[in-house]
Amino acid sequence: MLQRRTFLAGGLSAVALTGASRLTAQAAPGDSAYVMGYFTESPSKLADRYALHLAVSTDGLTWTPLNQNNPVATPTAGTGGLRDPFIMRKQGGGFVVLATDLTGTDFTRQNQYIHAWDSADLRSFTGYRRLKMHSMPTHTWAPEAFWDAARGQYGIVYSANSGGRDGIWVNYTTDFVNVGSPQLFFDPGFNVLDATVHVGGGTNFLYYKSFADGRLYGARSGTLNPRSFTTYTSGVVNGGIEAPIVVKANDRNEWWLWGDSFSPVNGELYAWRSGDVNSNGWTPLTKAQYTQPLNAKHPTICPITATEHANLLSRWGTPAWNRIKSYNFPDHLIRHADNAARIDPYPFDPYQDSQWRLVPGLASSSGVSFRSVNFPDRYLRHAGYVVGLAADDGSATFAADATFHRVAGLANSAWTSFRSHNFPDRHLRHADYVLRIDPIGTAADRADATFQIGY
Repeated sequence: MLQRRTFLAGGLSAVALTGASRLTAQAAPGDSAYVMGYFTESPSKLADRYALHLAVSTDGLTWTPLNQNNPVATPTAGTGGLRDPFIMRKQGGGFVVLATDLTGTDFTRQNQYIHAWDSADLRSFTGYRRLKMHSMPTHTWAPEAFWDAARGQYGIVYSANSGGRDGIWVNYTTDFVNVGSPQLFFDPGFNVLDATVHVGGGTNFLYYKSFADGRLYGARSGTLNPRSFTTYTSGVVNGGIEAPIVVKANDRNEWWLWGDSFSPVNGELYAWRSGDVNSNGWTPLTKAQYTQPLNAKHPTICPITATEHANLLSRWGTPAWNRIKSYNFPDHLIRHADNAARIDPYPFDPYQDSQWRLVPGLASSSGVSFRSVNFPDRYLRHAGYVVGLAADDGSATFAADATFHRVAGLANSAWTSFRSHNFPDRHLRHADYVLRIDPIGTAADRADATFQIGY
């Protein structure tokens, strides 16, 4: 939620688990891949869908949206929508999903409830219910949960305002059906939002958004007791940011801190890395190093097994479209605008302008053609060496102009370049953000002509 996230450090209530505190280290297995839950918004509201979406990743950085980036579960009570989903593996197996009970952006709305579901495998969702967390005249935002072994209970943390102060509250539960009374969990003396808790071996971590300066901070404690966390980092920021997630790599001592930006544009995730979560050493990743799901907002990330990863792909499917990222402007995507082909910084609307179906080449099946998703009768083709979007006229010339051959990236062989079919000495490249086909000679040319195909 914009400027309204809650950070909790340890105890959560037995009522609900949604999207405020993202737990990554759970007791049950999850050692090979990751699942992300999120809702969607875009700058002009074309993608606003207040329901649960899923994506999967094997490396924790590059994500594949499931179900064509459409919802997999939608609340049927309360406001009828959700924000800030949270996914957690339960001690006895299976998952719980929690979320803020809010559709849209009326952040003045009071609500004492959160959404909750159970799921055996994230391929279906059962037991939908709303959990009442408190009776205060305020919101209940960004719920997350953690397992407190010393108590033998889960803590559900969320953001609420009491006495004019935004803090992180917790309710304890054993079953996410019956929840205990609310307790103040984290209050550093100023307004905070969007808590996420990571349970460590001896040291526990709570990350939160500060209203004092807009930064994301980390706090730590030797216990999970309420009011026991002390801030230890100097904070990170990139624009207007909230909703931190702390995730450990499954196969090495590397950590990622994610944040959700709502300004200057809405719908952009940023990430930082650290080799030691216990240190004050977060360094930003570039957009070349990660790719977020399209229009994802306030996500949650939970480790899963290789089998669960495969089963989620089998159940929900991979997208029938791709997005294509620039190598030297990795925050820019190939898109069409008024039938011109160009690269522009993500996010933007109409977001469908950056979605492409890479179909067998119209002139040669060994090549590819870029078919527009929102104008399916149109393809990228060059004319006078300038690339634009045009309707297929059925001619051999059009087919040749609209066909390209994938080759190893000219600037980075792990990426991709596209050689023109009928002008094989020329490659697709951007120049002043406009796409064209040109001979490639310099290092700058090679960078302009290198792209990454993703989702």
